Amino acid sequence: MSTPARRQYLRMKSQYPDAILMYQVGDFYETFDEDAYVAAQELQIVLTSR
Repeated sequence: MSTPARRQYLRMKSQYPDAILMYQVGDFYETFDEDAYVAAQELQIVLTSR
């Protein structure tokens, strides 16, 4: 699925491949793909999906 948010994520990730990208969605932050796995492990939080 290619949404505008997904395209933006991929564009930013290609520019900053070593960074963990976090997007604010309302009161929360979301991460995607490998960033989500790394963030969950490092922050010791539960990895969820939609």
